Amino acid sequence: MTARIGIVVFPGSNCEQDVFRATRDLGAEPQMVWHGDRELPDVDIVVLPGGFAHGDYLRTGALARFSPIMDAVREHSQQGRLTIGICNGFQVLCEAGLLPGALRKNAGLKFLCKWVELQVENAETPFTSRAERGQILRIPINHFEGNWYCEPAELERLRANRQIVLRYVDNPNGSLEAVAGIANDDFTVFGLMPHPERACEALLGSEDGITIFNSMIDHVTSKAAV
Repeated sequence: MTARIGIVVFPGSNCEQDVFRATRDLGAEPQMVWHGDRELPDVDIVVLPGGFAHGDYLRTGALARFSPIMDAVREHSQQGRLTIGICNGFQVLCEAGLLPGALRKNAGLKFLCKWVELQVENAETPFTSRAERGQILRIPINHFEGNWYCEPAELERLRANRQIVLRYVDNPNGSLEAVAGIANDDFTVFGLMPHPERACEALLGSEDGITIFNSMIDHVTSKAAV
């Protein structure tokens, strides 16, 4: 079986082609999905890519959460299918209530574009099964509002349920507990600020992003084989 991937495109998305190429080169079948559509095609994985949905004019992800496709994305995850939000996509998922917490402006109020190291905190998810706990992944960030935050009670729940999946080795943006990526409570939805699609070729400086995409592809194809 080949994993079918739907890449949601909002006005202002700018990383959809990167995701398309990365997943296609890994043997998946990606296709673009317009944010104004009310239904998803028959896909196994939904990707909300990076960029500036609706120009970030109100607040990052605040307008995108109302796009017609988001109801279908919610239903997709409730059916046990995978959804991943990358950078702006992570922000959209938080605004839509599909992931806990919120993304605030970076500490220091500076836009950050740099390579960072991430530590895998939970390798038993559909998004990190190709990794080992404690493994370090080198993947770039490119954001102004990547400072993740949640209330103390919510944080305790995420810790207990191992929903904190990735942490920064050297926290670049002030994110609470150096959180770089989190999942929902049934691990069907995952959001991360770093861009794995930009770390899938050695020529670009790292192939560690392949770990994320291949983990999802493995999950889909292994379920189909059962």
